[in-house]
Amino acid sequence: MDERIAKYEDKMKKTLANLESEFGTIRAGRANPHVLDRITVDYYGSQTPLQQVANISVPEARMIQIQPWEASLVKAIEKAINMSDLGINPTNDGKVIRLVFPELTEERRKDLVKDVKKKGEAAKVAVRNIRRDANDMLKKLSKSDVSEDEIAELEENVQKMTDKFIKEVDKSVEVKSKEILTV
Repeated sequence: MDERIAKYEDKMKKTLANLESEFGTIRAGRANPHVLDRITVDYYGSQTPLQQVANISVPEARMIQIQPWEASLVKAIEKAINMSDLGINPTNDGKVIRLVFPELTEERRKDLVKDVKKKGEAAKVAVRNIRRDANDMLKKLSKSDVSEDEIAELEENVQKMTDKFIKEVDKSVEVKSKEILTV
């Protein structure tokens, strides 16, 4: 891989990784602790990620259990979950908070698949923008002492790289859509 286009491949990898992490936050009927990744709790005056103040486990297929390391955090965690866009009401017994995920309706599953496809399209647009940036950089090279053949080869490599990442995005969207539609 030519070092002139390697940084663009890194950007495409980051785009794909970002898409995967966004897919992790979409709840698909089964309990996935990653839906809590973006939730922060007020811990002694600073916003701290939930994973850093509690033990998170999945004791059943549709339940997440959150056990704070300090009992005083139960109320703060419950408040943070209620204020998030999770749409699930937490229950607690004073020591442990439980999130029970309801079975998704067919309509809700279809909406989630639409959302997944939208995120996939956004990732493809990002990959194509990275390709455009790479091609712009290559056009600037043509004004210097780089041969046309070398630039054509680099452009071809950029296109192959773009195609590869677009395929990976499509595959990722397909896998997540199947996961959501599986009852």
